[in-house]
Amino acid sequence: MPTSKEMLVLSNDPTFLGTVASVSGSAVSVHLAQSVASGLSIIEGRTYKIGQVGSFVRIPQGYQDLFGVVSEVGAKAAPDIAASIDGDTGRWMQVQLVGEAVGGVFERGVSQYPNIGDTVHIVTETNLGRIYGSNTFGKVVIGSLSSAESIPAMIDLNELITRHSAVLGSTGAGKSTTVASLLRSIAAGTGDDGSYPSSRILMLDIHGEYAAAFGDIATVFSVDPNPDQERLCIPYWALDTGELLDFLTGGVDGAREMAFTDKIFSLKVASHQLAGFPGVEEASITVDTPLPFSLKQLWYDLIDFEITTFQGPNRDQPTQQNPGNAATLTAPTYLPHAMGAQGPFLNAQAHGIRRQLNLLRSRLLDRRYDFLLHPGPWEPDLDGSVQADLDALLAGWIGGSNPITVLDLSGVPSIVVERLVGSILKIIYESLFWSREKSEGGIARPLLVVLEEAHRYLASEKDNLALETVRKIAKEGRKYGVGSMVISQRPSEVDETVLSQCGTYFTLRLSNPNDRQRVQGTLPDGLVGLLEVLPVLRTGEAIVMGEAAKLPMRCRITLPAEEHRPRSSDPKVVQAWSLPRRNEGYDRVVASWRAQKPRAVAQTVNIEREGVTDESQED
Repeated sequence: MPTSKEMLVLSNDPTFLGTVASVSGSAVSVHLAQSVASGLSIIEGRTYKIGQVGSFVRIPQGYQDLFGVVSEVGAKAAPDIAASIDGDTGRWMQVQLVGEAVGGVFERGVSQYPNIGDTVHIVTETNLGRIYGSNTFGKVVIGSLSSAESIPAMIDLNELITRHSAVLGSTGAGKSTTVASLLRSIAAGTGDDGSYPSSRILMLDIHGEYAAAFGDIATVFSVDPNPDQERLCIPYWALDTGELLDFLTGGVDGAREMAFTDKIFSLKVASHQLAGFPGVEEASITVDTPLPFSLKQLWYDLIDFEITTFQGPNRDQPTQQNPGNAATLTAPTYLPHAMGAQGPFLNAQAHGIRRQLNLLRSRLLDRRYDFLLHPGPWEPDLDGSVQADLDALLAGWIGGSNPITVLDLSGVPSIVVERLVGSILKIIYESLFWSREKSEGGIARPLLVVLEEAHRYLASEKDNLALETVRKIAKEGRKYGVGSMVISQRPSEVDETVLSQCGTYFTLRLSNPNDRQRVQGTLPDGLVGLLEVLPVLRTGEAIVMGEAAKLPMRCRITLPAEEHRPRSSDPKVVQAWSLPRRNEGYDRVVASWRAQKPRAVAQTVNIEREGVTDESQED
């Protein structure tokens, strides 16, 4: 039977759950009342689940309300008969206090603790209005609470972008769909006019999953573009020189490295002297200044120096027979050197970099790297002149008419993916950092960078340009309007510095104990119990916690429409295997393999098209 105190509460408040039994720090133990034995409660026509890990409770304190999250539920093995008569059901909840509302304004943290016997209540939609505020501007609805599906789950857009975030979950947990829903909710928005027209989101899509998901609100750049996509071009001359040389030459150091860097520097100076790029002073140019120069001219000048032979009494007369052609990567020819004192003689000043130059030439001839080494209008002529400058590149990536830009890197050879990601991030960060006083900079118009499959290039042991740049964004990006969203199925492999700087976590189902331990390390001890449910979360269900969520919450992410979902679903094995066998042409498989393009064909079919005339109209 309920106690007299419970009877009084029940007569006035159907949200009553139980009473405070003990308080220890931020942990509160609650005895559940007999009135909630069913596990369900209907309040104002809405159904609420009681005793769900991750659900919210409210503890009134006069003009102040304390809010907490259920972290554990249980019951006594054999309730005491006397206690049962007194109203103790033997069922209890463990609650972690997370914030308080004073005068209708919610704040994280608590200034006072409840007393033994204080009543505990369900958090209703009205209460959540006090937490999140009645004004939805700046709030994004991402789904519904698992404990009360009629209540929307909202996050704060400001905190999400400026404090960074992470979406973590095992394969098949709904990670890609969650990301698609999050970004679509932001781009389609819940602002005063229903959208955020100046939102700026850049996604690095490693597997090519998101072009279909954002086709109507995104500009897609791809190495192998469809008719409705743009060609992805990344000018090599905007990359870090050290990273570029590692890729082009296999790595050089000492005097050999100086041979390359000195020549690159002189070519960049000559390019500036020809074009007069605004904002550049010749005295301030370095080898890393993003100025165009021709790799073909670099190769030609260096190979010419390496293979030159001389004759004459002073060994200073070149024996060139054919000048070659830098544009076609044809090396000049010289009389072969001869033994003895008659000559021709080798160039004693040669750097010994012929092997590296041969690799550079092979890279330039490899069609797989055209997006980088032959970047369309950004490819310099031999004198360093270009048709398009970096402003056109940035306008396409972060200044387009659509709120989302997807860089589809699925067609990029794996050998260069890590360097490429690092270079893209550095181009973006450097441009926004140095333009922080301008309206196009990150402070006036912030940017969210979404990093798919982050464990591939942000592992601690890699120590590459991508990791270095993302660490910088994680530590300093907030000051310059650059936010990051890290997406990974293996959080234990992501660099700890990067993950620890993420202020908001969307944690989906995680089965691996090492991954769960990494996520648990980001939470206060009292809330660790929330993550014990990670292995049993449903697909598309997440625990959201951190700066963007005023309260940690377990929620079901809203699924996008079928046509707006990423191409990450599993193959339909049964349906595919149940079809009758059909003729197959594996010559097409080999053609795609060799061309490194999924849509390559083995035989080109020329179809002649003729206009159709309606004979009845002619008559």
